[in-house]
Amino acid sequence: MSLRTRLLVAIGVIALVALAIADIVTYSALQSFLYQRIDQQLTAVHPDYEQAVDSGRGYPCFGGPNQALPAPPQGAGDGHDGGASNAFQTQAVELRTTSGTLVPDSSCPVYVNGKAYTPVITGPITGFTTASDGTQVAFFDAASMPLGGPTLRVRASTVANGDILVLAQPLNDIESTLNQLREIELIVTAGAVLIAVAAGYWLVRIGLRPLRDMETAAESIAEGNLTERVPGEDDRTEVGRLARTLNIMLGRIEGAFRARVASEERLRESDARLRRFVGDASHELRTPIAAISAYAELFGRGASEHKGDLERLMVGIQSETGRMEHLVADLLLLARLDEGRPMELHPVDLTALCGQAVQTSTAVGPAWPVTFSAPRPIEVTGDATSLRQVVDNLLGNVRSHTPAGTTAHVSVEPDGDGAVIVVADDGPGMTPDQVAHAFERFYRSDPSRSRLHGGAGLGLSIVSAIVAAHGGTVTAASAQDRGTTFTVRLPAVPPTTPATPLPAGGSPAATALAGQGAERGTTPDGGPAADPA
Repeated sequence: MSLRTRLLVAIGVIALVALAIADIVTYSALQSFLYQRIDQQLTAVHPDYEQAVDSGRGYPCFGGPNQALPAPPQGAGDGHDGGASNAFQTQAVELRTTSGTLVPDSSCPVYVNGKAYTPVITGPITGFTTASDGTQVAFFDAASMPLGGPTLRVRASTVANGDILVLAQPLNDIESTLNQLREIELIVTAGAVLIAVAAGYWLVRIGLRPLRDMETAAESIAEGNLTERVPGEDDRTEVGRLARTLNIMLGRIEGAFRARVASEERLRESDARLRRFVGDASHELRTPIAAISAYAELFGRGASEHKGDLERLMVGIQSETGRMEHLVADLLLLARLDEGRPMELHPVDLTALCGQAVQTSTAVGPAWPVTFSAPRPIEVTGDATSLRQVVDNLLGNVRSHTPAGTTAHVSVEPDGDGAVIVVADDGPGMTPDQVAHAFERFYRSDPSRSRLHGGAGLGLSIVSAIVAAHGGTVTAASAQDRGTTFTVRLPAVPPTTPATPLPAGGSPAATALAGQGAERGTTPDGGPAADPA
């Protein structure tokens, strides 16, 4: 059974029970009132009859039109005092003994629709109570004789000689009134129940509308629309509180689902990056390994017997070995940065650090003039060696990928509580596609992967990783023939406090190679991450 049906049944049952109770109470109250009025009427006429019995005169009976009514007793019957009358006897009067036997010639019938009726009393009368005047009185209902007549309301009271005076009045008018009331109550109750059920159906339909809206929203959510929300959460009702709770739950489910999707996407991207990284690393390592293998083969073929050839072999082997060591050191640095390994943080004067980097770049590559500007000393918390490597790599990128004579400018400006470092050049610039991939590892715009310009393509990747480890961001902006601008934004303090220091450059070998690269006029990785600059 549906909730709507149960509510309608409950409304109908409650309405029916309430109306039934009201009908019973009304019926009983009216019945009691009418019976009390009959009892009062019988009590009002009995003194005249009782006086007539006590005086021995007897009481008159009248039963039809034009029947003369004797004068005594005063107020007997309907209260007339003699003369012709069209009235009928309205109360039956009898005198009975204590055993219930009728005293001869003492019965006056009551007339209903022209027919005479007397009460049926077959035994002693009991149930007497003491009235206010000290007499014993009993009220009860009795059938009428002949059978099939109206029910009579009987008042029995004791008289002076010990007999019992019986007055009886028909209840046909009362029964007719009560029957009519019962019929009216049945009709009104049935109509009221129908109206209550109809109104209840309308109210229940309005009241359950939010639940139907919830059902619609739930169907939409079940179809995969996790952004759907249950309406009505602003209502200050039970349904509103339920909607609010469900929306909170749906928000958490949506968040968890988004986190799961994002995690899966990150896993897929990580897997793709790992595959690409392994392939690129293998490609980068294969060339120096092949070169060393070729040098070894030449050495085995007798190159060692000629001093000039031997020197060239050793220089070549040393060069390729240094390239591999440098590549491995950069890969180790990136791996540690990716792991979130903490760095050794100290207050760093960026103005002094960038000024030193500019001086070194000018000394290493005098053909690429560099200018520097800073309004005042600007201090942040970070790893000084790593931040220096960021500036060195950006300036090395200018030397590696722009023609001689290209000028660059380095500026340090305050940025709220942090700082911003800008390295800009007036070189040939990059295409939008090259800018989009500038910070990707092993990316070089040269399809042939030639090393005539740049190294393995890790320089800008290292820049991005170091800046990210400091809680900052690095962006590139460029246009063809308009130069390239790298913007590094650093917070005053990184978002997390490291527990243990991370060696600068990832390893001592990387630090040593950074110095060697500066002496050779290249970036610490032998070249920038992006081919164009």
